Amino acid sequence: MESVQSPFTAKLVESLYIEAMVLADEARSYFELTPREQGLGEQDDIRIDMSCESLRVTTRLMHSIAWLLNQKAFFAGELSEHQLRSRSRSLGKCSTSDPFVVTRLPVEAQRLVHETQHLLDRLIRLERSLEADRLGFAEVQAMHPMVHQMQARLASELA
Repeated sequence: MESVQSPFTAKLVESLYIEAMVLADEARSYFELTPREQGLGEQDDIRIDMSCESLRVTTRLMHSIAWLLNQKAFFAGELSEHQLRSRSRSLGKCSTSDPFVVTRLPVEAQRLVHETQHLLDRLIRLERSLEADRLGFAEVQAMHPMVHQMQARLASELA
């Protein structure tokens, strides 16, 4: 079995890792503040929403950082491609935030929610791209018959 060339570069992985670590530091600093310092009022429902969202932010960051550390270990030669592709090293699932709940939070909390979700969404797209590259174009075509049908139609129109 031939080795699949990763679409990622060590430089890209390092840049994403730094971004994730900066976000983690910002989240830690913000969520360590007292509710008053965070700009929260006395409403218990908003405080509960804030607690739930802080857990989601933390979970997204932990999944992202762990995945990026695995990528870094691969580039450093500490993990084989087979080890890297293990299901246990995938991004896994993280729950998304309810937009209604997020709009009730202080601006800084909203920013952290959005930025961590954006980071995770980008990593998910990268992971899917890597998986598609690993499967190979023919297998992806087999998984998506509509793509194959569209290609056949285009080929017949061009002929």
